[in-house]
Amino acid sequence: MKLSILGARVIDPSSGLDQVTDIHIEACKIVAIGAAPAGFVAVETIEAKGLVVAPGLVDLNVALREPGYSRKGTITSETRAAAAGGVTSLCCPPRTKPVLDTSAVAELILDRAREAGNAKVFPIGALSKGLDGEQLAELIALRDAGCIAFGNGLESFRNTRTLCRALEYAATFDLTVIFHSQDHDLAEGGLAHEGPTASFLGLPGIPETAETVALARDLLLVEQSGVRAHFSQLTSARGVALIAQAQARGLPVTADVALYQLILTDEALIDFNSLYHIQPPLRTRADRDGLRAAVKSGVVQAISSHHQPHERDAKLAPFGATEPGISSVELLLPLALTLVEDGLLDLPTLLARLSAGPADALRLPVGKLAVGAPADLVVFDPAASTVAGEHWLSKGENCPFLGHSLPGVVRYTLMDGRITHQA
Repeated sequence: MKLSILGARVIDPSSGLDQVTDIHIEACKIVAIGAAPAGFVAVETIEAKGLVVAPGLVDLNVALREPGYSRKGTITSETRAAAAGGVTSLCCPPRTKPVLDTSAVAELILDRAREAGNAKVFPIGALSKGLDGEQLAELIALRDAGCIAFGNGLESFRNTRTLCRALEYAATFDLTVIFHSQDHDLAEGGLAHEGPTASFLGLPGIPETAETVALARDLLLVEQSGVRAHFSQLTSARGVALIAQAQARGLPVTADVALYQLILTDEALIDFNSLYHIQPPLRTRADRDGLRAAVKSGVVQAISSHHQPHERDAKLAPFGATEPGISSVELLLPLALTLVEDGLLDLPTLLARLSAGPADALRLPVGKLAVGAPADLVVFDPAASTVAGEHWLSKGENCPFLGHSLPGVVRYTLMDGRITHQA
């Protein structure tokens, strides 16, 4: 179908484009930015005066819950929610049931994602079989089945030599490894950041060193093995400082942060609200400020939702007995726009951290607006506001932002030139 989007402010962080112009789409691709090609007659037009057009958002961590946890979410429900948040491409972690450690599971996820047709899904394969940290998964078979990177989530390798051999193997085949750096022993049994808030509430703490000790080890192993590494879900100011030092030494490392870590602190736990129970935990204002500074400077080049939908019962028990995680992909763009509203980032920089930055981190063929590129884009109204939860699509309602008024409204999300979400 031939489609024209007329009169929008078009922002493409990868090329630096930021101007009011038109975009013309045909056969799933962008065929022109500006004047229409000779003979091009649009079948459908979107009048976008006052709206912003940007590359579709790229989210590096969205738990789709399928296969195995359909009570929490399905590929159809969570990719639909992602499209509502402006997301056209997402990576799903390997914690499924069965674990994403075989090509059969990867192919199942990709087939169902194509059937749903709401977003492009890039599976992250398990680095070890069963995520048990003992035996290396069949990485090459997983790569050939469509996995774009490999990780073990928060399930750490207890044997450092085994992890080192896994990284050396991945480096041999130029595979990207994703780290969620958290020391198992220091974090075991913890529910909140170890500090005054946890002490006041009587909650067992997870110290900042649970992240930094593991992160220091992982960075040294990355340097030794030469593997391409991405550090996901950083939570502390000292953690991002270690990433900055590694980047300054020339290590091939990138990083992302969960959007809610840029907004919330451990003070949100003061009334034992289980909606704020996450792993790794919310940390201090100083840590939040350090994360924000790293995002602004580009040390952290990607902001992700780290979307973890849960059924209602998962959050109804006492705080320590609830399941950790926030359902947030549906609000990715409106929540992120609060960072512009707060003066932390300008709009082009924010969009870079939501599109080109994450795409470059995992070498994904998405995240830019250019002639000949896939027509994956988001059209939003920065002057309007979204009431979170008014039209909720995710199966997980475990979101502390429901009912809040947030800046911006996603008017359209397009994947390969096809509208996947319309407000």
